[in-house]
Amino acid sequence: MRDKIDALTKNLAHTIVGKSEAIRLVLVALLAGGHSLLEDVPGVGKTLLAKTLARSIDGKFQRLQCTPDLLPTDITGTNIWNPKSGEFHFLPGPVFANVLLADEINRATPRTQSALLEVMEEHQVTVDGVSRPVPTPFFVIATQNPIEYQGTFPLPEAQMDRFMLSLSLGYPSEEEELQMLQNLDGSVKRGDLQPCITLSEVQELQQICSRVKVDISLQQYMLDLVRATRCDEEITLGVSPRGSVALHRATQALAFILGRDYAIPDDVKFLAPYVLCHRLIPAGGRRAKTVMERLLRAVPIP
Repeated sequence: MRDKIDALTKNLAHTIVGKSEAIRLVLVALLAGGHSLLEDVPGVGKTLLAKTLARSIDGKFQRLQCTPDLLPTDITGTNIWNPKSGEFHFLPGPVFANVLLADEINRATPRTQSALLEVMEEHQVTVDGVSRPVPTPFFVIATQNPIEYQGTFPLPEAQMDRFMLSLSLGYPSEEEELQMLQNLDGSVKRGDLQPCITLSEVQELQQICSRVKVDISLQQYMLDLVRATRCDEEITLGVSPRGSVALHRATQALAFILGRDYAIPDDVKFLAPYVLCHRLIPAGGRRAKTVMERLLRAVPIP
């Protein structure tokens, strides 16, 4: 299965130039059974990344463009009356996909945002008292613009906690942007991209990642990091137990992607800012990343 990981990474790198770290993090979230939140400015490739991933795993892709007038049923689906049969028929919403892109999620109202809470955690949708499972694997990539806040609705803590990782792609370097322009001559076409892994193989990879060994001393290190956020004077709201589980699963997935069947402290140190920062609320206008870097220096490494 290592060849599958390499092929998947190569497929994504064909269209997402120079973002190897972001690609690795998105694959970590996918293989760990989580979801990703991309906080970045427009035009850096967030949508392209989601489409390329869905194409690479031969999965169904759905895009949800979030706007203030979007309703919860526009996400989950609704029952439609059929006059011919005299019965209600369920019309599935865009969540019934393998890769769901929730574009500019903070432009949807809190009521609409809450429609994603159940499906992100339990992989099912309940409409009119009937629960329906979504396809597996199910992976949500949500995006939001961290600069423009006019007409937006910030994600509540419960919603932020559903995302395993929060990251940004960032602007490309000069060389990378030049390569992007050179690719416009048609030598690299998005339509030519072929699936390199099946959905069943993705599920198999997820099961393999869950068996990666994490020593008890490393588990204690994760716990020390999480508990440090709950009693720090510079943090108003610390990381929940869901954050501990997310860090553990992400660490297993990263170790596997890097070719190991065991995790090491460097895996935890690398992932901690991406897994924990968006789950805590710093006090006094401090930056979550700065606080987390201080905690990583303070907590002893096993």
